[in-house]
Amino acid sequence: MTELVVRTLPSPSGVQGPGPDTYKGWLFKWTNYLKGYQRRWFVLSNGLLSYYRTQAEMAHTCRGTITLATVHIEVGDTCHFVLTSGGRSYHLKAYSEGECQRWVSALQQAKANATQMMPHSDDSGDEGALAQPDRALIQGALKTLASKLEDLSTCNELIGKHGAALQRSLSELEDLRAPTDGADKLKSVNERATLLRITSNAMINACQDFVDLAEAHSRRWQRALQYEREQRHHLEETIEQLAKQHNSLERAWRESPSTHDSAEGTLEGESSEENEDIEFFDAMEDSPAFITVPDGSGSYLRRGRRRRIPDKPNYSLNLWSIMKNCIGKELSKIPMPVNFNEPLSMLQRLTEDLEYSELLDRAARCDSSLEQMCLVAAFSVSSYSTTVHRTGKPFNPLLGETYELDRVEEYGYRSICEQISHHPPAAAHHVISQRGWTLWQEITIDSKFRGKYISIMPLGHIHLKFHTSGNHYVWSKVTSTVHNIIVGKLWIDQSGDIIIMNHRNKDKCHLKFSPYSYFSRDVPRKVTGVVMDGEACTHYILSGTWDDKMESAKIIESSHGCGGSEGKQKTVYQTLPPKLMWKKYPLPENAENMHYFSSLALTLNEPEDGVAPTDSRFRPDQRLMEAGLWDEANAEKQRLEERQRLERRKREAQANLALEEGKTHYQPLWFEKRTDTETGESSYVYKGGYWEAKDRQDWSHCPAIF
Repeated sequence: MTELVVRTLPSPSGVQGPGPDTYKGWLFKWTNYLKGYQRRWFVLSNGLLSYYRTQAEMAHTCRGTITLATVHIEVGDTCHFVLTSGGRSYHLKAYSEGECQRWVSALQQAKANATQMMPHSDDSGDEGALAQPDRALIQGALKTLASKLEDLSTCNELIGKHGAALQRSLSELEDLRAPTDGADKLKSVNERATLLRITSNAMINACQDFVDLAEAHSRRWQRALQYEREQRHHLEETIEQLAKQHNSLERAWRESPSTHDSAEGTLEGESSEENEDIEFFDAMEDSPAFITVPDGSGSYLRRGRRRRIPDKPNYSLNLWSIMKNCIGKELSKIPMPVNFNEPLSMLQRLTEDLEYSELLDRAARCDSSLEQMCLVAAFSVSSYSTTVHRTGKPFNPLLGETYELDRVEEYGYRSICEQISHHPPAAAHHVISQRGWTLWQEITIDSKFRGKYISIMPLGHIHLKFHTSGNHYVWSKVTSTVHNIIVGKLWIDQSGDIIIMNHRNKDKCHLKFSPYSYFSRDVPRKVTGVVMDGEACTHYILSGTWDDKMESAKIIESSHGCGGSEGKQKTVYQTLPPKLMWKKYPLPENAENMHYFSSLALTLNEPEDGVAPTDSRFRPDQRLMEAGLWDEANAEKQRLEERQRLERRKREAQANLALEEGKTHYQPLWFEKRTDTETGESSYVYKGGYWEAKDRQDWSHCPAIF
């Protein structure tokens, strides 16, 4: 990690000496790889460590709070120490070693005090709350309850046994003939009655113990649950407050752009009061838009990214009236109302392939190219997981339409797409990640309507290159088929083969997407594959489904058996237990009414400032459809399509004129055609300039397509 330490002179207040309850001062906090360490004003009080952009912010805005009762303090070198709490680490630096030691001592003392002040649970009262239910404590309670339950079961058996014996004795007593036998029988009855009474008392005592123990732990768990509810409510209020502050900062920044300009030249040598412009602009980098908020589904959203869209209206439409004259035509040339669309463009659907980009982050850290190939294969399969319920057609992008997705702060990558051709529809895509990989592709969509189903065949290759190893992977997509177009419920299937080739060392992966068959005994949506080295020796077996998960199993032995088709020998592999590589995230709540969008898809069409005017977020018919205004969206869609037809005629006339004059025809704005030196393939690749234009907010070269 490259450390960027911005050295500024401390204010006259400096680091205050530890008072009875508080400790204050300046520290450097690590923010991100672009900003490095930034100076923050820290306040230690009542077991909480809070930090602010400036001292003046203490009156109205807190940038974050760390609870010291559960924090782990780790002291590093060069004035550096780390606080870890709730799975998040805070890297802090002091001005000097002595100052660092004073802060660490104060934090350790505050942690000890906070730990002593933590409420402890007992059986005498319901006050206090558990910060976190201890796993060992819960397991111990469950073990004790199970033991008490076993005692109850034993008592129940004894009562049944002694009760039956007592019943027999009473029956024998009734059948007595001689008085001499009565004394012995009466004694036997008394003994058995005594045993029954003792066992019954033991049963009652065991029941009481069980009930008391259950009630005690029930109160404990209820307190823990109530504490979690209060924490969640507090977190929601905090996030809402941060969102409001973020919006106000954005408005203020847009209203006074000179603030940004003046901030760039004054990074060093100024006091806190003189440095307010820098601190204010830096708030845009550390704003609540980048606070991690678990969404309960295993994935993570960032504050400021929306978590829902308006519910899809329930409009009915006669599909056959539209389709009956379109059989055999390309899908992109069929005039379709928005009723059959989803409120995303094809460029956004391409970008949605990055939902599981963490697979590529993991692959970039692999030392073995074969293990890396397994993760790349899992990534190639994961891009289909969002399509299982997504039968809506994405909007065809207009020529020159773009879409950017900047997730550097959250996931380390930036993505840019551009529609480079309208007939046939083709798009170019480029992704650069700070976590060690680059992905690019040029995809042309070939689709046919066959009467009962629609076939969608993506043409082109996806390229992925890892920065450290230089491994260069290339693969293509499989065919997607939407069934029951005319009658029945729509459903989608993926079928075909994917060959992933590492052009550096010739490692190869062969994936097979099995088409659905009513008569097949295989698991639906099944995917199988093998990973081979450059000498065609198989090392891994891959298996799973394209809508759920993928696993890999390392081969430890192979042998040739019989039973192969067409006289070929069948290879039998012995493998280690399979390891899970990828698991699909659950869909968000109410997804069935939001076009079955995933957590990432919900954020793709969210408005953002500073993007190019050709961005898909500005497309009016798509925006109206998302808002549920389908009639207005249809009218806007017809206007855009008619305008596009006129523009196409103009381009064709200009192309003919340019051809006569020896000039080039239409060229994309951000991509250019090049030949790959490793694969020999000619395709459109990113030529640069987009992110620089965004930084300058210079979109003068962008056409007005909407």
